[in-house]
Amino acid sequence: QVQLVESGGGLVQPGGSLRLSCAASGFTFSSYVMRWYRQSPGKERELVATISSFGGSTNYANSVKGRFTISRDNAKNTVYLKMNSLRTEDTAVYYCNALHSLTMYPKQYWGQGTQVTVSS
Repeated sequence: QVQLVESGGGLVQPGGSLRLSCAASGFTFSSYVMRWYRQSPGKERELVATISSFGGSTNYANSVKGRFTISRDNAKNTVYLKMNSLRTEDTAVYYCNALHSLTMYPKQYWGQGTQVTVSS
């Protein structure tokens, strides 16, 4: 059974930090590109960060570049998102996503999301 379970969300003051985790199971984790998305009410889903199968390449949305860091530990089947210098605009539900690194396998998986609220 495939599962992606996010954790680490919560309430934080502007300028604070949070570390999100996404624990994966039920598939070959190292074969998948891992991504973090976020979505706020009334807004489009936004791709926040991407990391390649073995962590050799990362990409970030301009809105979070320099503040967020994506990483993964394939031995633990876990991907992380370290968020520093948080702003109220970062408030959203954050979702973990897995996409197979080979295009002939179109399936992708989603977690249930974890709420991040940045407020004073």
